[in-house]
Amino acid sequence: MTRLKHLLLVALLCFCYSSLKADCTNTTIGLCTPGTEEIIVESITEETEQDGTGITTIITTTSDITTTTITNETSGDILDGSNGYVSSSKEGDMDIDWGGQGGASMPSGSSCYGLGTDKCAMITGSGNSTSTMGVSGMGTTFIQTIDISDLTIDKGGKVVYTISVDKQDSQDRIYMHITGRNGNTSVFSGTDILSETGVTSGYQQYSGNFNFAGSLNTLVVEVGGRDINMAIGPMFDDVSVEVLYNVVNTIVTQEITTVEMFIALNTDVSTEIIDVVETIFEFNEPIEDAPVFTLEPMEEPMEEFTYESVEMEVEFEADFGMEMDMPEFDMPVEIETEMSMEMEMADLEMEMEMPEVEVDVEPQTEEPTMDIQEPTDEEPVVENDMDSGPDETEEVEQPDSEATEESPMEDEGSNEQEDVQQEEKQEPTEEPVEEPKQETKQEQKQKAATKIVKKMGDKGRYETTNQIKTLIVMQVLANSKSFFVDTQLSEVQGFFTDVELPDTTIADNNIANYFMTVDSDNTFNQIVDSQYNR
Repeated sequence: MTRLKHLLLVALLCFCYSSLKADCTNTTIGLCTPGTEEIIVESITEETEQDGTGITTIITTTSDITTTTITNETSGDILDGSNGYVSSSKEGDMDIDWGGQGGASMPSGSSCYGLGTDKCAMITGSGNSTSTMGVSGMGTTFIQTIDISDLTIDKGGKVVYTISVDKQDSQDRIYMHITGRNGNTSVFSGTDILSETGVTSGYQQYSGNFNFAGSLNTLVVEVGGRDINMAIGPMFDDVSVEVLYNVVNTIVTQEITTVEMFIALNTDVSTEIIDVVETIFEFNEPIEDAPVFTLEPMEEPMEEFTYESVEMEVEFEADFGMEMDMPEFDMPVEIETEMSMEMEMADLEMEMEMPEVEVDVEPQTEEPTMDIQEPTDEEPVVENDMDSGPDETEEVEQPDSEATEESPMEDEGSNEQEDVQQEEKQEPTEEPVEEPKQETKQEQKQKAATKIVKKMGDKGRYETTNQIKTLIVMQVLANSKSFFVDTQLSEVQGFFTDVELPDTTIADNNIANYFMTVDSDNTFNQIVDSQYNR
């Protein structure tokens, strides 16, 4: 067995980094664009084995598919105690002081002005120093540290906050600061001045965000400011902090598809089997996505046929197509007749070339009649005498009286025999040729329908459209158009009556019972007794 083995690298559909994954790495700042992309690396190996029976080819396709999905996840409000990041004393509703630097108070009711009747936080410190988180111009701070390590943030994101502020004194100021850390490493630090000194803001709702890159596991939230006139300091309430972060999921799958193809080298395969295989692949196509090799019929546009269109085609073939068809059975007869006629004419010409000796002697009609009645089996002898050549004719012309008397008689007899033979040979050609019977209209339609079906071909006749057309042709031949006409059946008046059959009542018929039992028994007994009378 000859074994051939080779490895072919056919295609690499993609061998590059996905654009989404390239744009969302550990160094990406902020949120990435959500989406999904795939990297497909496909390799094809082909192994061939050959022996006396045929060639086996095994094609193995290996596809490594790397699917990268990027989503933006959220932590929810980490200052809401129900989310599990802070305790009730550190929630953003400011019912309890978070703790921090400088003086502060926690008023409630109307003292919170536009913040509502529940408790709020008020900045009362008038100092001008730097806060723990490095913010200058600070008199009071509210600060807390929040652990968010369970979020497993490593691809960057964004921290979003909201806060409600009511500043009655335009000279006061208030700010929002958030610092993000990964362990002891500062990832980002941002400060927003909500209302600066000299700005009359009153009640306002503020929001902002800070982008970051890489990993993040801790947040430090600080709200601070100054009460310069020591009257009514800036107040705040309803603080929320939410972390939006990138999540990159990578899934690698490998698909291995093996297709084994065998090419038989059998030379004794019949043409019928080859025709069947060719027909299958001509009208069917393989399905690539199927788990196993599958063939399905090809979808081709359906040609519409109607009874009227097929009927017109049959009529056309019957009226015009049949006139152009020559009868095939007459051709061999004509050819054979022409060949026989040519052979007879050649023999006749050879006979005419021979010298005539009938000039000096008158023919006797009685004796030739006897020669004519002689059997025709001697015809080859006569022809051989004719073929003997002009030497014999010269001898006949000699002045011998006896020879001159006998030779004309023999020549006349032979000539008359040849004439009779020629007449016998020509008799079949003189017979009148029977004219073909005039075909009826139905026979012409039958031939036209057969011609239409033959045009479809041996393979084409099994197509869907041709199958439908064949059925319609059969309907045209059967003249069954009226069968498909929707006719309304008339109801027979008086067919149904109101007479009710008796229910749960069995009417006995004694006469019938007698003939069924007694008379049948008597008949059977007669049959049994009849065997003893023999």
